[in-house]
Amino acid sequence: MKKFQINPEAKKAIYLGLLCTLSYLACYFARNILSVINPKLIADTGYTLEFIGTLGTTSMLTYAIGQLVNGTIGDFINAKYMISVGLFAAGIANFFIPFTNQEISFVILYGMSGFFLSMIYGPMTKVVAENTLPVYVTRCSLGFTVASLLGVPAASLAGMMFENWEYVFITCGILLMTMGVLCYLFFTYFEHKGVVKYGQVQRKNKKAIDVKLLIENSIIKFTLVAVLTGIVRTSVVFWIPTYISQYLGFSPNQASVIFTIITLVRSLAPYINNLLIYERLLKRNMNKTLIVMFFASGVSFFLMFAVKMPLFNLILLWLALMASGGASTMLWSVYCPSLRNTGMTSTATGFLDFMSYVAAAVANLIFANAVDGIGWKGLILVWSLLMFAGFVMFAIGGKKEQMKAVKSAE
Repeated sequence: MKKFQINPEAKKAIYLGLLCTLSYLACYFARNILSVINPKLIADTGYTLEFIGTLGTTSMLTYAIGQLVNGTIGDFINAKYMISVGLFAAGIANFFIPFTNQEISFVILYGMSGFFLSMIYGPMTKVVAENTLPVYVTRCSLGFTVASLLGVPAASLAGMMFENWEYVFITCGILLMTMGVLCYLFFTYFEHKGVVKYGQVQRKNKKAIDVKLLIENSIIKFTLVAVLTGIVRTSVVFWIPTYISQYLGFSPNQASVIFTIITLVRSLAPYINNLLIYERLLKRNMNKTLIVMFFASGVSFFLMFAVKMPLFNLILLWLALMASGGASTMLWSVYCPSLRNTGMTSTATGFLDFMSYVAAAVANLIFANAVDGIGWKGLILVWSLLMFAGFVMFAIGGKKEQMKAVKSAE
């Protein structure tokens, strides 16, 4: 009998995709630490809700700016250096957070961590897009999305393991530094074995960003997707443990456990949304998928506004996040890798992530102050309206595209 052999291209995608997925898991473990230990920080340190909001907003802004800067740099510097240095430097920042007693030092270190972690996604998307076949690029990108979701339960587990919040940050720092070293070693090995090659796709204009080419590739439309889904996946998710604790009446520990369970179940979302709904049911029609996802998320958030019973409210919350995640998956797993031939995959991905986190940072400040003003119910209604805005935008846009197609056919 012949030995079972994996297709060489599939094997290459598995090796590279696994390394990048683990790196991204470490990144999102770090990025979700603060959200998970929010209730504990407030209870143990006396930090106010507004200060926690400032920390989250600072990290989002530095991460956003870093995505814009590092995304562009990532088209010129090898992914090995970008990813390994980003992880290691973020690890140092997290490690030293517990050793400061001043709020300003906490803000600076946490903001630095956000900037260094922004060195990962753009270069990672580029190196995978340029070294694997298109079908495997999508699968790898789905792995990144799952890793971003699993970062939450991983952070929750760390939060439950350690009584003191300081130990959570120290553990996070050590993990990131270790992952940074491992990334450097494995990328070096992959380069030696030919799994990773650089410079396979070159820009026609090496000194400038070809804005016209990006516009031709629908960058404006997908910037709006990045903004709307970014608010939900970053800012809304940031406040969920506090929402569960304050609005639904659960204890901080119960809120942490519930949040972990929701996120674990959400880890199935990329495969359900992409492989089942997008590929099977909607026949790879990205516009229809975005319409369906935005509408489903808007309806689910609205029903949360109407129904406060904890169990039903949590189920609706899960559905809203699942659907919003479906729209987000279209952006990061389908659209961004499709820009491979432009030579600007990292730049475009970094820009979209930048817009996503700028929107989330602004929303985070608004949400932190809105709780006292309009209450959690009012905030839920805002979340619903944001998703309906996405639905209207793509429903109208889709009709315009159909009309253009009919006119051109005539």
